[in-house]
Amino acid sequence: MNMKVTTALSVMSLMLSGCGTVNTVLRDDLAATRELRKQKTYCQSIPRVYSGVAFDFCLLNAQPDFTGVLVPAVLVDIVASGAVDTILLPYTIYRQSTYGNIGIYWQARRS
Repeated sequence: MNMKVTTALSVMSLMLSGCGTVNTVLRDDLAATRELRKQKTYCQSIPRVYSGVAFDFCLLNAQPDFTGVLVPAVLVDIVASGAVDTILLPYTIYRQSTYGNIGIYWQARRS
C-alpha cells in the first residue's frame, strides 16, 4: 500500500514538473525560457495568457531529435494546462498587461 502511494506521488510530481502552466506561471520567466531553450524550440516568445498551452505548443515546435519530449505526454498536458490556464486567467491577464510576453530569445546554433 505504501509503495503504491509513493509511486503515485512520484508520477504526479513528474507530470507537474513538465506541466506548461507550472513552468510559465508558478516559476520565474528564466526557468520557462531555460526549459524551452533546452528543447531547442523555434518559438521567439509566448504570451502569458494561456501560457501553459503556448509552452506545450512550443515544445511540439522544437527541433526533432530522439532525446526530446514525448508527444503523447505533451498532448495530454495541453488539455490539463488549458484547464488550469482558464482558472488562472484573471492573474495571467494582469501579468500580460503589466509585463508583456515571455521572451525566449533562442539563439541559432552556429555552424
